[in-house]
Amino acid sequence: MLSTQRSLATAQLGRNSFEEIFESRTPLREAALESFRRRNAVLDGIFYDIGKVTQEEARETAPWLAREGAILIVPPSGAGSLKLCNTVEDFANAGGADVRILAVAGVGSSALGAAAFARNVADAFGVSAAAVVSGYGLADLLTEALGGWFWFGTLNRLRHQFEELDDVSRALNRPETVSPPTSPLELGRVSLDTRTVMALLADDRFSFSLVTGHSKGNLVVSEALYELREQPAIEQTIPDDKFWIVTVSAAVAMPPRYKNKKIVDVMGTIDGFGALNSTPGISIEKSCPFSWHHTNTDLPLHLPVTKVFRELQAERNVAV
Repeated sequence: MLSTQRSLATAQLGRNSFEEIFESRTPLREAALESFRRRNAVLDGIFYDIGKVTQEEARETAPWLAREGAILIVPPSGAGSLKLCNTVEDFANAGGADVRILAVAGVGSSALGAAAFARNVADAFGVSAAAVVSGYGLADLLTEALGGWFWFGTLNRLRHQFEELDDVSRALNRPETVSPPTSPLELGRVSLDTRTVMALLADDRFSFSLVTGHSKGNLVVSEALYELREQPAIEQTIPDDKFWIVTVSAAVAMPPRYKNKKIVDVMGTIDGFGALNSTPGISIEKSCPFSWHHTNTDLPLHLPVTKVFRELQAERNVAV
């Protein structure tokens, strides 16, 4: 448990000071969201194995706790420090072409949780994983008041009605983060994390063999694939058996072309929260006994992500 507290404390201490918030281009937006960003980092300490993130990495990701759409390159434990990529182009320049795993965390929605989930998966295969940060913006704040955090499947579409507010405020603060560069996609009202996943999957410079998400991260993956379906010329360049899709702690519907191919849904046997937010009628291929929704190995009843992926590699030949 000390490792979790250490990483969380380091990240919290590294957050923006009130002086930095006041001096930002959008101080009211930053001040309104800061307490929620800090709270979400605490949620990451519950739901994700943040003890696997070193103090140096926690300090480096601290300013990125809410940088929605950012990409992290996360190596396995002991194989070096993670890399922060602000855009898809930065990811390509940082060696993204060699990364075969794409992971999206979802509950706490911060770079700290994203890094922890990606590290668990990276440790299973012994290779680096890319993590897309879900972030936390005005759209999330408004829909959360209606229970969006607990009912993300039901209210996620409502979230997109507020995405234009986020785009305007981001453009004032960091214009380069509004949409992934060099993307031919017609994105419309799509959340920034979903846009980033779409851009990564559609870019022929990258070749992912495993796409995975945890909790609401599965919804981001699903939405990205459904949005790509609306771009037939782009989607047809992506073979339907090109990558495995592994959903963890929420079984979410995927486009028909991917069904019964290489999709594995993983759920803890006592994860009522995950079951509540799953698409009805989807069978669970891999059940984890006495596991709840969280993946933090410092806490009891966790879903052991690294162990699960190692078992999937042996049982189903999930390779990267």
